[in-house]
Amino acid sequence: MNEQPHRSYAVPVPKGYRVGAWEVRAPLASGAFSTVYAARHTGDEEPELPREAALKFLPTGTRTPRQLRHLRELAEREVELLEKLRAPRLIRMYDTLTVDDPDHPELDGATVLVLERAEGSLDAVLEHTPRPEAGPALLAQICEGLHQLHHAGWVHGDLKPANVLLLKDVSVRLADFNMAAELQGTHAYAPAFATPDYTPPELLWPEIDERGARIQPSADIWAFGVLAHVVLTGTFPLPGGTTEARCDAATRYARGTEELRLSPELPDAWREIVRDCLGPTHADRIGTEALLRRAEQAAGSARSARLPRLRPRRWRRPVLVAALAAVALGTATTVTYTLRDEAPAAAAAPTCEKPTVYEDTKNGRGYTAGWSSTWDFTVKQGEGGSQVRELQCLLRHLHGITEVGEVDGGFGPLTKAAVVAFQKRAELDADGIVGPKTWQALRQGPDGVKG
Repeated sequence: MNEQPHRSYAVPVPKGYRVGAWEVRAPLASGAFSTVYAARHTGDEEPELPREAALKFLPTGTRTPRQLRHLRELAEREVELLEKLRAPRLIRMYDTLTVDDPDHPELDGATVLVLERAEGSLDAVLEHTPRPEAGPALLAQICEGLHQLHHAGWVHGDLKPANVLLLKDVSVRLADFNMAAELQGTHAYAPAFATPDYTPPELLWPEIDERGARIQPSADIWAFGVLAHVVLTGTFPLPGGTTEARCDAATRYARGTEELRLSPELPDAWREIVRDCLGPTHADRIGTEALLRRAEQAAGSARSARLPRLRPRRWRRPVLVAALAAVALGTATTVTYTLRDEAPAAAAAPTCEKPTVYEDTKNGRGYTAGWSSTWDFTVKQGEGGSQVRELQCLLRHLHGITEVGEVDGGFGPLTKAAVVAFQKRAELDADGIVGPKTWQALRQGPDGVKG
């Protein structure tokens, strides 16, 4: 007789159950919305598929329509991200399946993700070894995964030890992207649900609209700071014996009525890193690339290579991408560009150090530094994201204003001062806010558009 998983699993699936060419084996983990099972491939050997994988079941069946809609949205988020991104530190998805089994209403219609099989989670490691010797090296790999996510324009939204998986070679994979969100300008919109101990103060009681809660990459940076403190000291960075007490402490800290008291057990090499991750506001937190380099140095790890291209891509002029998008959407939208698979061979991709002239259907010709071609998106101090990174690149490498500070996607005081200096030079209102007129002047270059 088939073994039955424990009733506490979100999606009970019997051992030996078949989904496509996969046979369910033992349960690996379960959360509030899904259960993951070990599985083996039972069909003919397929070169692109491993013999063993992990099947993540997202439930359906007897749930209420509202619950089903919510679960479907969570599944769609994860599938969308994993279909778009291929990066070494992100768990790999091989396939998506739908259970067709009316005889098992609790499973019928369930979404199943076929994922890369991991040996366990960082959470499980910490249960047995609160301060693992390999902690610093693991943290550097987690940073690399965050950098890959943020570089591709996504926010994880629920970084915690349970969502950090370890393969047989003890290499890290970030996983569980139910709460992930793609950036729309400087923000993304995610479900109003996360793990409180790893949630930044501004998102503990967020304002919600029909799109969800506004979230930025700095939310992942805060979560990493908490995670690093837990890995390196075995304790949370804010005081309190319960999650509720620690959340209250985080709120007081953000309001300036509570100090951040990091554990004396925290190694010196990591103390300032953790402190810079746990800035009371998102504008106070370190940028992802800077965090990665400092974490690698603190861990004594080799500097990671430049980010791999997530798929073969070449530069395409934004005017063509915008035209295709307008046809697909059938409506007017803000003009942006991305890097696409096909492109004229002669067109060079822009970089931060070498901004490239491009065509914009609305505004004409201007320079782009490789992240965003938005001309009418307003950014100001306290915000972050791809537009801010491009702003910093244009100021530094096109207009020679090196006082902008580090190119980290965070609009801090140095960036504002650089914007004010540029606005004065361009005879614009020197308010430090980058709106359409400032973008127009930035993209023209110091001597007008050339090329």
